[in-house]
Amino acid sequence: MWGYFDYVPVSTKRANAEKEIIKRRKKTPDIAPVVIEGKKIAKTWWGVAWIENIESYADFQYRLERGRTYVRNGFVIDLKIDRGVIKALVMGTKVYTVEVTISPLDAAKWVELSTRCGHRIDNLQALIEGKFPKGLDELFKGSELFPSPKEIVFSCSCPDWAYLCKHVAAVLYAIGARFDADPTLFFKLRGVNFEELLKRSIDEKMRSMLANAKKKSHRVIKDADINELFDL
Repeated sequence: MWGYFDYVPVSTKRANAEKEIIKRRKKTPDIAPVVIEGKKIAKTWWGVAWIENIESYADFQYRLERGRTYVRNGFVIDLKIDRGVIKALVMGTKVYTVEVTISPLDAAKWVELSTRCGHRIDNLQALIEGKFPKGLDELFKGSELFPSPKEIVFSCSCPDWAYLCKHVAAVLYAIGARFDADPTLFFKLRGVNFEELLKRSIDEKMRSMLANAKKKSHRVIKDADINELFDL
């Protein structure tokens, strides 16, 4: 009957996943399985923020727990992120194909967000690692930089008719884990140029520094004060 599947032990699925990776790697050397080390699925700012965003949607909570289990057990045997799309293979009763499409960030909203960042990002590494002021942290999380449910469309080749199957849920978590390895993939996925954000920040900082440099300093010491200071 639809919706009922033969039970496959986790240990068997894990072994099948490992065998499948080895087999597929012979034909597809760039296969990219998601490997979780430790208890946390994601550890960097971008990965954690992505997962927090996904978990905040009530519509997704129905199958998210099973998805966490799947990704932790290494069942996402291939995951590739490109502009606006994620393609993945997930080991279940057999290997299923998952595709997640993310709407690109609106260009006007990206410009607005870049402008609101001001000059609070000093370098590329800080942006990539998420090591920026707390105010910027809150700005990014509160903005539309992260996709809403209506901007996410997904499909899976499994026979589960649920709105969000566990295979898709596993991929949504796996995306956050992949951002740990390469946070720039977040910007690629959303279709924005993170170097543009950095350039705007640096340009704004330079303008601010030049404006301050033109102002007359109140810290100039008068000749009389210098004589008194050095007892001349």
